[in-house]
Amino acid sequence: MNLLLILPILLPLTTLMLCLLARRRLAWVTLISLVGSTLLLITGLWLVWFAAQGNVLSGQMGSWQAPYGISLVIDRLSAAMVAISGVIGLGTLVYMHRQPMASEFLRDAHLFVHGLLTGICGAFITADIFNLYVWFEVLLMGSFALISLGGGQRRLAGAMTYLVLNLLATLLFLLAAGLVYGASGTLNMGELALIFRSGEATTSATLGVTLMLLAFSIKGALFPVFGWLPASYHVAWVPVSALFAGLLTKVGVYALIRLVTLLWPTPGLAHDILLWVACATMLVGVLGAAAQTEIRRILSFHIVSQVGYMVLGLALATPLALAGAVFYLIHHIIVKANLFFIGGLASRLTGSERLAGMGGLYAARPLLAVLFAIPALSLAGIPPLSGFWAKLILIRASLEAGFGWAAFIALLTGAITVLSMSKIWNEAFLKPHPNGDQAVQADNGPRSAWLVAAVLALMTVLLGFGAGPAMEYAWQASLQLTEASAYLQLPAKEGAP
Repeated sequence: MNLLLILPILLPLTTLMLCLLARRRLAWVTLISLVGSTLLLITGLWLVWFAAQGNVLSGQMGSWQAPYGISLVIDRLSAAMVAISGVIGLGTLVYMHRQPMASEFLRDAHLFVHGLLTGICGAFITADIFNLYVWFEVLLMGSFALISLGGGQRRLAGAMTYLVLNLLATLLFLLAAGLVYGASGTLNMGELALIFRSGEATTSATLGVTLMLLAFSIKGALFPVFGWLPASYHVAWVPVSALFAGLLTKVGVYALIRLVTLLWPTPGLAHDILLWVACATMLVGVLGAAAQTEIRRILSFHIVSQVGYMVLGLALATPLALAGAVFYLIHHIIVKANLFFIGGLASRLTGSERLAGMGGLYAARPLLAVLFAIPALSLAGIPPLSGFWAKLILIRASLEAGFGWAAFIALLTGAITVLSMSKIWNEAFLKPHPNGDQAVQADNGPRSAWLVAAVLALMTVLLGFGAGPAMEYAWQASLQLTEASAYLQLPAKEGAP
């Protein structure tokens, strides 16, 4: 098997094992962790370049033929997701560097981040349903360990909410996989695509896939099964909540996009349901954000709202809409993780996460105000930043598909998002601190945290000004999603029955 095909899994897993061997010395753990995450980022960028040339990597683990062997596929979408996972993973580890935490705490954080990245990257490149379930289990273990770091009643309560709902989704996924296998005799995505596209899928197989999509909807925090996210993300350690905000729900969204485009490439009942769910998710999420008074709870509800845009692209099922969903995925991962990073810096400087207890940051830290304004404006869809182009594509796709009401909801959600971001700006940056200007901490915290926020803000600006090439990549990715040739050729190429 091509080594490049398994590197996205091999690198974080090897890094995890090496960190375990060096766990007695934090300096060694940190060095190994940063090197490993840098190599993952380089691998992701290499895969994006390789995929941009029109290449698709595919193969079988251990050379076992499908449907018994585990198929791996890296196309444009999965390559981009691996690369952006490398960006956010490395950013999280750099942000953690020199934080005033106990050495055991930081050591465990490094270990669990790489365990989480192993599960995330495995989910992005697998072409087998059961293997996807395994990677969901891996990332669930890593994410629960990370969200529980530090203990405390508030954090553990949030962690239990997170665990219970995600464990329910995982068990539902396992049940669905069993139904699909019992009805079709395979869990290979390529073989399932052939069965469903030919109209030979049984009622049991369709029911199993429907349950699977429900499990992915819980993982992706779609309406009405989103409540676990705003109840848990805001209680985690800031780097952990930023990592979760950037990547975790996107694994569920990715699985939805991959499975729906494989099994139902043309619009149908599933797409109609997803369209209503997407619009409800946008509205409920943004209205929930407008009602919050803590900065990370506001941002958590906005994760829910923005996921609705991605599912809107999937529901419309046109090449332009799917391209918009891909573009939105990449844009949102960068922007949302950065807002959590910056929110952590703002809370540290003001001594509070509640907007009422914050203030004075524009006068005291104008650089932080600029760093916040860039992702906040991008999230709201203000030109020429990346969020504007992502929303524009999806609104245009909605109008072209004849769903003007969906375009209106997308515009309304964007307008309310502007109000939410304005509330944070006014309360945390413009108004004076309630305890006076001297209440803003003199200590800025580790420079590495500021560096991460600055780099991600720069990426947001570059993605906005470089929207043309990025959109061309997303367009080609959308064509691969609908054609699914790499997946459909797997059974025949590997000699499966």
